[in-house]
Amino acid sequence: MHPRVIVLSLLPLGLMVLIAAVFGYFYWDAAIAWTREALDAWPLLASFWAWIGRMFSGDVTAMLAPLVVVFAATPLIVVASLLIVAGFMAPALTRLVAERRFPSLERKKGASFIGSVARSLGLTLLAMLALVVSMPLWLIPPLVLILPPLIWGWLTYRVMSFDALAEHASPEERDELLRIHRLTLLGIGVLCGYLGAAPSIVWASGVLFAAAFFVLVPVAIWIYTLVFAFSALWFAHYCLDALAQLRMRRAAAAVSPPAVELADANAAASQWGAP
Repeated sequence: MHPRVIVLSLLPLGLMVLIAAVFGYFYWDAAIAWTREALDAWPLLASFWAWIGRMFSGDVTAMLAPLVVVFAATPLIVVASLLIVAGFMAPALTRLVAERRFPSLERKKGASFIGSVARSLGLTLLAMLALVVSMPLWLIPPLVLILPPLIWGWLTYRVMSFDALAEHASPEERDELLRIHRLTLLGIGVLCGYLGAAPSIVWASGVLFAAAFFVLVPVAIWIYTLVFAFSALWFAHYCLDALAQLRMRRAAAAVSPPAVELADANAAASQWGAP
């Protein structure tokens, strides 16, 4: 609930409104016209539209086209907003944790910003592919509650653990930490994946109650961003603490051999009566 975190969580809403306003200004009329033509061009649905029109005494496609455009464009705008903000939000939150809890931790800059973004995009595509492939299994009741959070948890673990260590850890340190703490980080990712499913309930409510769509969807986006912020902070605290402990162990191991050799020398000297 730090003020900086709350401000960062509100950025996707402002960005979404800006993107929607720009695209709406330039492309709204063209999108409506194209959608209406597409709806009228379906032979199988033409009779259905005519039947609905006779029941309600109106042009069904004219009323339906704006809704189709809004429902189709909103997820794209949301995903674009979240990707843009995530690219800046995760590093900012990691810096916040480092400043407040690990101010003396050396930054070895083991990964570049471009490399981190490219890696995140590649892993996101893999996760999306896994979701699409696993959709038939969602028809089995228990699996629909297991597979999506597990896939999102894997994605969260792979992306956020890397981003949390990108600024401070060297590539060798990062690989070792991800190997040692793999199961714990995956567990954190899965829990965050289940938390990330909460906004979907609000989103589904917005789809179900069309009148509240424009209110519930922004609420869902804000909740999702808060979950993202919580996840990024959790990974930052855990990973930076693990990195600090790893360096402490290595520093202690580097000092131990001379101390052991000195102790052996003193023991030998006392055994032979040396002063």
